[in-house]
Formats: sequence, structure tokens, C-alpha cells
Amino acid sequence: MTVSRETYSSFQSVIKAADECWALSKEEDLLQAFEGHPEIGDVSTLREKYRNTAESAGHEQSGVNTATENTLQSLSQGNKDYKEKFGFIFIVCASGKSANEMLELLLQRLPNTREQELMNAAEEQRKITHVRLSKLLENI
Repeated sequence: MTVSRETYSSFQSVIKAADECWALSKEEDLLQAFEGHPEIGDVSTLREKYRNTAESAGHEQSGVNTATENTLQSLSQGNKDYKEKFGFIFIVCASGKSANEMLELLLQRLPNTREQELMNAAEEQRKITHVRLSKLLENI
């Protein structure tokens, strides 16, 4: 995919460009993006994948930090079930969501088809991109 390089006059123009790029993504692009995410509830994976970006990405799953052991185990099993069924990890924009909310969303999405989940995960990835761009640009 070719992306033009230009100067953006506002945050909204950056978001619009990001959305336009994302809309051009093929399934292989989506799957590659999903691979860059830690599994919700898997703290060891979160630490490993985001060791160098802990400050910018680690807080996105902060709702998991106060979860009960039962919720963490359910998230872990749900992630295994999800990945086995769809072939990629459960993607959700976790900002502001508790572990219980994320578990509820995971369980609601498990009955979906792979095509539905590819679209759901892509939309969640788009939201995550907005959050990360917002945080990146507020520091400039």
C-alpha cells in the first residue's frame, strides 16, 4: 500500500488519513496488525511485546491489572477459544474498560463468523489507532 507524505494541518486530518489507509487494508494487512497486540489478560505477553513501549501501550490494558483470578482465567480461556476459532487473537480497544467488560465483549463475539470478527477486530484496531495517535500528538 502506498501512502502519500504530506503535512497535516490538524488532528482530524491525521485521523482521516489513518482511516483512509486502514480502509485500504487487505486481510493479510489486518492479520499482521493484529499480531502486534498482546492478548487481553495475558500479562506476560503484554510485558514481552511491549517492553519498549510500556508507557504508551501498557496502560491500555490497565483494567486487567485489578481483575480477579477467575476473570483472568476466563479471559485466558476465552482468548484460546477465540484464537482457535478465528485464527487471530481477540482485539478490543481496551482503554477505559474493566477486565469484566472485556470478558463480556469476548464472550459476545465468540459466536460470530470469522468474517464478522475480522470486521469487528479491524474496527477495534482503528479505535486503538485513534487513541495512540491522540496520545502521540498531544506530546508534540
